[in-house]
Amino acid sequence: MPQWVEACGTNDVEQEEVIRFDHQGRTFCIFRSPEDDFYCTDGLCTHEKVHLSDGLVMDHSIECPKHSGVFDYRTGEAMRMPVCINLKTYVAKVENDRVFIEI
Repeated sequence: MPQWVEACGTNDVEQEEVIRFDHQGRTFCIFRSPEDDFYCTDGLCTHEKVHLSDGLVMDHSIECPKHSGVFDYRTGEAMRMPVCINLKTYVAKVENDRVFIEI
């Protein structure tokens, strides 16, 4: 059954940035969009399991730091080769300046 997990504070993530969040042996990425919305995806690239939190965030996308594959962090869609498998996404919500993800 899914549960809500506190991931970070809203001030921990700048607009158009990403942070890494580890929980129970899994790695996630928390994104803050230019519109001030929060999103969450798996934290490892589907191509070669590189940490996406080290990548470049721009225009609602994250670029993998290893081979420059690109994902839309809102949907998880793989948008540029070499990535071809989408990222899993998770619902994020904000309560009292804290970001929670449903996992």
